[in-house]
Amino acid sequence: MRLLKLILIFLVINFGALAIGTLLMANGPQTAWYISLNKAPWTPPGWVFGAAWTTIMVCFSIYMALLSSILSTPKVIGLFSIQFVLNVIWNYIFFNQHLIGLGLLCILLLTTVVSIFLYDFRNILKLKTLLILPYFIWLCIATSLNMYILIHN
Repeated sequence: MRLLKLILIFLVINFGALAIGTLLMANGPQTAWYISLNKAPWTPPGWVFGAAWTTIMVCFSIYMALLSSILSTPKVIGLFSIQFVLNVIWNYIFFNQHLIGLGLLCILLLTTVVSIFLYDFRNILKLKTLLILPYFIWLCIATSLNMYILIHN
């Protein structure tokens, strides 16, 4: 019962982060600025982003609930908080302010934080660590897309 409660709490927090990020991007992907950018040939269609983030946040919420039920330390809480902030502000930095270079730095930091989760807690969660892989893989793809835009625009 405690695990289910933790999963629900992390679902609310993580989908809340997505909602805040969406508000801060101010129609980002539909703006003339974004549409006019030279984007990477491997940029997925728009619907993939929604499907990917939904899957990522469900998996990450379960991951965080499992980790928090075993280990609720300042390190875990701190990493989660940093991840939350970086995830939310990237949308504002990139889509709203058009700061592509700063966006790249932000997403690199976010990828680093997720990498720390992936590596540091693998011995605690064992096979359940796979739940954070979609997040890590997506961030690698998103980082490459951000970098391509920085280089080619």
